[in-house]
Amino acid sequence: MVELNHFEKVCECIYKVERYSVRDNGAVLRFPLDIRRPRPTDNKWTFGKLNSKTGYLEIASVRIHRIVATAFHGEPPTKEHVVDHIDTNKQNNSPDNLRWVTRLENILLNPITARRIELVCGSVEAFLANPSKFRDKFQEPNYKWMCTVNIQEAQTSKERLLAWAESEKPLQGGTLGEWIYNRSLPKGQVEKVPDFTNSLTQNAKQKNWKTPTEFPCCPQESGSNPIISYFANLKRENIFSQNEYSKSIIENFAISKDENVLWIMCKNFDDSAIKPYSLAEVTYQNGIFIHNSLGSFFQKDSAEKQFTIAQGLEWTGGLTFDDLC
Repeated sequence: MVELNHFEKVCECIYKVERYSVRDNGAVLRFPLDIRRPRPTDNKWTFGKLNSKTGYLEIASVRIHRIVATAFHGEPPTKEHVVDHIDTNKQNNSPDNLRWVTRLENILLNPITARRIELVCGSVEAFLANPSKFRDKFQEPNYKWMCTVNIQEAQTSKERLLAWAESEKPLQGGTLGEWIYNRSLPKGQVEKVPDFTNSLTQNAKQKNWKTPTEFPCCPQESGSNPIISYFANLKRENIFSQNEYSKSIIENFAISKDENVLWIMCKNFDDSAIKPYSLAEVTYQNGIFIHNSLGSFFQKDSAEKQFTIAQGLEWTGGLTFDDLC
């Protein structure tokens, strides 16, 4: 744990008309606006108070990380720049863990967005090489930003992302997408991206799924649009997947606007399961239904959050139990 009084350097800055002293351990001290009438949180060193809805540390509703970034890295280059926590820990506000990034870079550093881009474009690199080529491929409201990305912005962001990847976790022949997924892992640990494996259903394969599994809703005859055929077979409280260890019951499901992706949220049939809720993504590639596990969760709201975000929608429910685990 970082100690409040363990630091080596102090900087001062003005942020939103307030004057702060900032330590290189992420602690801040706010000076009074009126020296005769200091506020309760003035003249006190603090790491900030946790906002349980956002996961960020704050002082009087002002986010600490923006104060620290301003003090040690200067003013943001533009009003659209945001602060990236390099190790993905929102509460690690040491200056060397923070950097100003553009809106595009911030979005691309989100693993869920990166996976969506890879699904549609083939890779993050392919999107950045020619963003205009894919403008009609993202119809969800939260992906409208992709229509405004120009080639110059994309190339600049690609160069910066590659530089960060090289300095933090070398790609070693991998892709930007792999590096983005691995950012949240402990330093030095690299996630092995699994290959597709056969399932117990004839025309289906699995990804991120350890045990061979049967998918009863998977259509045997797919018609002109296989994903729509699959979608028509889904019903709440029906079995989505089953194997020798577990059985998952459909809680909710959705289809993308381009009708190329399904998301299925399930609950384990066994009420004693440690992580009873799960989320899967289904796509159709080369005549095969690909079932990709997007994770399992302790509580329902955690699964609902990821179910919402996977669709490119805004989650307004704040932090969940799984976020804190």
